[in-house]
Amino acid sequence: MQVTREELLHIAKLADLELDESEVDNYLANLEDILNFANIVNNAPVEGLDITIGANEAKNVFRKDEVKVFKDNESLLENAPDKAQNMFKIPKVIE
Repeated sequence: MQVTREELLHIAKLADLELDESEVDNYLANLEDILNFANIVNNAPVEGLDITIGANEAKNVFRKDEVKVFKDNESLLENAPDKAQNMFKIPKVIE
């Protein structure tokens, strides 16, 4: 697909891009390549193909959010790098 210099400059203005004169030819070539590839994809033969959303039928499996009491806190905390008041102690992340 052919893109004119004026169209490219208009698109650059809409995208709030500042293009130097030396960049315009490079951007023209790149934009034409992108549009030509999009045209190839749009014209790909898809007749007779099944509708596919993903490569497999995997779905998200959610579990019910339940509070469970863990009875052996000592073994839970034995590998903690730092602990305080029977809890994990972590570095402060908000100043």
